[in-house]
Amino acid sequence: MTLEEVMQKLEAMGTEQTKKTLLRHGAKEPLFGVRVGDMKKLVKEVKRDQQLVQALYDTGNYDAMHLAGLTVDPKSMTKERLQAWVKEASWYAPAEYTVASVAAESYFAMELAREWIESKEEMVATCGWNTYSNYLSITPDEQLDKEEIKRLLMRVKETIHQEQNRVRYTMNQFIISVGAYVPELHQEALEVAAAIGKVHVDVGQTACKVPLATAYIKKIEERGSVGKKKKTCIC
Repeated sequence: MTLEEVMQKLEAMGTEQTKKTLLRHGAKEPLFGVRVGDMKKLVKEVKRDQQLVQALYDTGNYDAMHLAGLTVDPKSMTKERLQAWVKEASWYAPAEYTVASVAAESYFAMELAREWIESKEEMVATCGWNTYSNYLSITPDEQLDKEEIKRLLMRVKETIHQEQNRVRYTMNQFIISVGAYVPELHQEALEVAAAIGKVHVDVGQTACKVPLATAYIKKIEERGSVGKKKKTCIC
């Protein structure tokens, strides 16, 4: 398929209700309002053409950018391309989910996570924290830098309530990810979660809630799922 054909299909899949929902969550125009379940019907065909994937993201249309994230080969992504993608993420969904999941499966996951976490730009920093969280979910424990993770837990404990809005959200998620995916640091993550308590994030005119990290980690523990890694974080 050509870029024009894919864009036409996405436009036909869009609904006003989904578009309104996405806009309430903070989405920026242009977008069609395509449900992810419908979008996934295009994944198999688009995935065959990685040039098309890049062209989709470059449109700046949120639905096309999301489809690009679902169909890109993360191992084909250069560091420069990933840096360009995060700069083009105009709201939290592409930053925290699309770019963060692709970066986590790229060859530059840790390099970029560390760089982005230090950014003063909210969408870049939030992408950095979620890139690190995603990396924890798919990477064997023996390949993780446990001392660095401990330092980041302490950083979250000391600074989370003073951070920018969405950075608070993804810092909270980082604690949950450590507690869920790194058994050696499970208890430390629980202690940090208890210390920070409830994290307040402005989620706009939505019903979204910030998960309480202690309760979330406890549920994972009760299911016997601590340390169970995922095959992919792209979904």
